[in-house]
Formats: sequence, structure tokens, C-alpha cells
Amino acid sequence: MTALGFLYPGHSAEDDYPRIEQLLGSDIRLTVVHTDIGEDAHRVDALLEMGSTARLAAGVEELRLSGAEAVVWACTSGSFVYGWQGAHDQVRALARTAGLPASSTSFGFAHAVQEIGARRVAVGATYPEDVAALFAAFLKDAGAEVVGVRGAGIVTAAEVATWEYDQVLALARAADHSDADAVLLPDTALHTASHLLALEKALSKPVLTANQVTVWEALRLSDRRVNAPELGTLFTKEPIVQV
Repeated sequence: MTALGFLYPGHSAEDDYPRIEQLLGSDIRLTVVHTDIGEDAHRVDALLEMGSTARLAAGVEELRLSGAEAVVWACTSGSFVYGWQGAHDQVRALARTAGLPASSTSFGFAHAVQEIGARRVAVGATYPEDVAALFAAFLKDAGAEVVGVRGAGIVTAAEVATWEYDQVLALARAADHSDADAVLLPDTALHTASHLLALEKALSKPVLTANQVTVWEALRLSDRRVNAPELGTLFTKEPIVQV
């Protein structure tokens, strides 16, 4: 049994996690602990507070008691908003507090892009344009070429959580670029676990979504690889060997 822990901000699309656990179809348990988000706003000051050390530390003890072997801060905007170095500092502090390997969704995207061998990516973000631009800057610091960014201008996670498949697909299509090797949808408030195959079929390329890469990142921290075709290219592709 591999037990993985996730600190998830508030309540929006956390039901993606039991769905993903089911699709993994093996001896993997996903435990979600909710953190207090403060103000629900895709705004820089609110996101910095959401991802603060104190807010993350508050959920760590429950994850330790669950037997988690690794912990991931399941929030993209509440990690990349700190910038490349600040996001590293955030997960190092989380690892020290938890006494476990730790990461965040933002680093999950950075590692997943490398995993599938995507050199150029397009971003379809639910966030306002200024916040979406910060994610693009984070990806560039990770070594990816961002060929397009589309922000949907949604201010709250609560609204994002209401989106249906047609809205998710519309965002992905609007963000797609002919030069992009993959399309990234970076919001853990967005329900995507049931849509990955349909999205990849519609775009004819890999699609990386926030809750998907968050779980994959936790598995990576635990040195586990799982073949789960319904979770998209990321869960079926052989790892890229760096030469």
C-alpha cells in the first residue's frame, strides 16, 4: 500500500481525488486534508496568504496520522505566485514541518512537462490574465517554452468548481496553439479527472490538468509508476531519459 497525502485549499474539486484513486486501480490510497483558504480570490495578495507556511502547517498533523508517505500542496496558484525560488522555499518548509517528501502542483506541472517530453506548451488558465502570466513565468523558469496563454478571468475557485465539461473543453481549445506539444489547465478547483481522455482526443495532443499532475507528482515522490490510461498520456507514457 502506498499512502499519499494532499493539502487541498477549501472545497471545490476535491472529488477528483477519489475518482483518480479509483482509476489508478492499485494499492494506492489518496488522503485529502482541507486547508483554510482565507479569501477565495485569484488575486496575488490573497494567493500569497492562502499558501502561507502557517496555513499549510495546520493540516500536516492529520496527514501524518493518515500514514502518508509524501505530501503535495494541491494548489497551483498558491504556489507559483511565490515565484520559482519562493515556491521552492514553500515546499522545503512543508517538508520540514511534515517530515516527509513534499512538493506542490506547480512543480508537478514542471516535472510532468518534462516527463512527456513537451518542449512547447500552451496554457489555458481559469485565472485573470495577470495571475495566468505568473504561471507562464514559472514554467519558463522550469525550462518550458510557453507559446500561448489564455486567461478566463474567473476570480473565485467556487465559480471554477461549477464548470462542466463543455466549458473545460472550450478553454482548452481556446488556449491550444499549433506549436504546442501539450495544453496545460492549471487550477485544482477545476474538475478534470473524468475528462482527460476526451480532452486529449479533442485536441489530438496531451493535456495536463492540475489534479491529475498533483497525484502524479505524489507518486513520483514515492517512486511509484502506475499505468492508468484513463488518466491520459501522463499516466501511460514511458519516462523521458535525460541524456
